[in-house]
Amino acid sequence: MFFSKAQSSDSIKTGNKVTFSAYAELFYTYDFNEPNNHIRQNFLYSYNRHNEMNLNLGLIKANYQSENLRANVALMAGTYAQDNMAAEQGALRYVNEANIGIRISKNKNLWIDAGIMPSHIGWESAIGKDNINLTRSFAAENSPYFETGAKISYTSDNGKWFVSGLVLNGWQRIAKPEGNQSISFGHQVTYKPNDKITLNSSSFVGNDKAKNEKRMRYFHDLYGSFQLTEQFSAVLGFDIGAEQKTKGSEQYNIWYSPNVQMKYQFDNRWALAGRLEYYSDKNGVIINTGTSNRFQTLGYSLNIDYAVFKNVVFRTEARSFTSKDRIFAKNDEFKKGNFFITTSLAAWF
Repeated sequence: MFFSKAQSSDSIKTGNKVTFSAYAELFYTYDFNEPNNHIRQNFLYSYNRHNEMNLNLGLIKANYQSENLRANVALMAGTYAQDNMAAEQGALRYVNEANIGIRISKNKNLWIDAGIMPSHIGWESAIGKDNINLTRSFAAENSPYFETGAKISYTSDNGKWFVSGLVLNGWQRIAKPEGNQSISFGHQVTYKPNDKITLNSSSFVGNDKAKNEKRMRYFHDLYGSFQLTEQFSAVLGFDIGAEQKTKGSEQYNIWYSPNVQMKYQFDNRWALAGRLEYYSDKNGVIINTGTSNRFQTLGYSLNIDYAVFKNVVFRTEARSFTSKDRIFAKNDEFKKGNFFITTSLAAWF
């Protein structure tokens, strides 16, 4: 089963309108480059600790749903929260969601939602068990997991089309950066011709810097999810972004990331999945290594999953990076490669 960033874990209903859910994922990663401080890479924001058992994400969520009103409040803890919310203020670092939606049409599924929401960009979620692979891709780790703002959305009567437009505080922001006076925008169009195919187009347009350093950023996320057989599924994704080189410039720095993810479900307990990806950021817009070729890295991984119970899954993944430059620290030198193994145990209700 495939889930985007905007979807979350299973839940328990209390009455007709209120739903409570919880999710927890423990992990252990062994990085063969053995970083001394146990923090692995500055471009990874999930499972980013070496040689220690830790909590990637613990989440408690309350959802209210009626015919014309919906709301979500979710609090979180773990290394995911610590790394992704580092730029936010105080208690906001523990907020995963806080949003309210109002239906504005009596006859159509037309809503306005506002608050802190899951990102409309990407084919992977922060909820580990909802993804094909154990760890997140380069593309997911370096595009927004969450966003703050307002959106208007429409779902067609037959459920095949979803269309939304967004006004946002910025690129993965709750509070705006100091000196930033810009409003950012986004869109999402999802088409599901049947229950086996999902096609998605999402975008971001805006400036995420202070007014005197303003540089427009344009970003597009495109993916398709395919249930090819009862057992075999795949996701094909491609992200591309462009940002002005300087304020007012007509020249742009470009970065992009293609992805292929595949999964084979042997039975109701065992599954095997793999990923092949590439991330090119030659000008260091998103990932700045300070080297001559910046971040141009190939990644591949293989994971095996075992469902202990219906709501508990144990996963193991081997993953490798190969870069054009020597950007991966090992002891007192830098290497072009990085190999690590991650295991996780996730439970939800």
